[in-house]
Amino acid sequence: MQHRLSPSTIALLTLPPLLWAGNAVVGRLVHELVPPMTLNLLRWVIAFALLLPLAGRTLRRDSPLWAHWRRYSLLGLLGVGCYNALQYLALQTSTPINATLVGSSMPVWMLSVGALFFGVPVARQQLLGALLSIVGVVLVLSRGEWAQLMAFKLVAGDLFMLLATIAWSFYSWLLVRTAEPPGLRQDWSGFLIAQMVFGLGWSGLFAGGEWLLTPAHISWGWPLLAALAFIALGPALLAYRCWGSGVQQAGPGVAGFFINLTPLFAALMSTLFLGEHPHLYHAVAFGFIVGGIVVSARR
Repeated sequence: MQHRLSPSTIALLTLPPLLWAGNAVVGRLVHELVPPMTLNLLRWVIAFALLLPLAGRTLRRDSPLWAHWRRYSLLGLLGVGCYNALQYLALQTSTPINATLVGSSMPVWMLSVGALFFGVPVARQQLLGALLSIVGVVLVLSRGEWAQLMAFKLVAGDLFMLLATIAWSFYSWLLVRTAEPPGLRQDWSGFLIAQMVFGLGWSGLFAGGEWLLTPAHISWGWPLLAALAFIALGPALLAYRCWGSGVQQAGPGVAGFFINLTPLFAALMSTLFLGEHPHLYHAVAFGFIVGGIVVSARR
């Protein structure tokens, strides 16, 4: 694994945050039309159907996938079943800007998970970059007010987003711990559908619990159908494809800092589509976040 950021690697790691920012905005727009766990399930069902003609051979009985079912079940749980379901759950009570800014604690969790569970040492500049990211996250959680910080309380959406971020950190590190045959790993569509087939099981389980335990309902119509088409094609298929390749090239420790571009894009999209204008503390937080990316990527 090499850690030099070439222009192509930067492009691979920048596109997913742009699409995931759109995912947060769309998730907020439709949060009254469909419950969060069900939205996640519908999204991946559509993505699976779109990818099946291209990668269906991976699911054959003689495929090397089944010999590594435990690994793909774990990847499917973290990356497909948990991350976006928790994010959609967070968007029931949080704005896209706040949710994505809380997700900017990603570098901290990425470095911590790598050091504690995968034995990867943390470089000094990465620690400094992570510290800058923490400052940005603290700013948004406190809403830019010292009194808020002193009386700090996590709202439900913030907590769900933190859990989603931790799940994604484990997922990203597991991506670079190669255990499967090279032929399967080098086939991006096969590698992704291998995660999806198990992730759909987890997503279905969570959605089933949602319908049993809550007064869930779906308001079908063109707005919801358009939203499902976007989040299945962009934030699911295209973003996961680019993220997997980018993490392989740059490493999870560096790639994690690019997640912090998501709130920048989410703020612009929220202004355009939701009328949720950023505040001054958002701008200051953005400065710290970008600073964290620049510092962490220095060699």
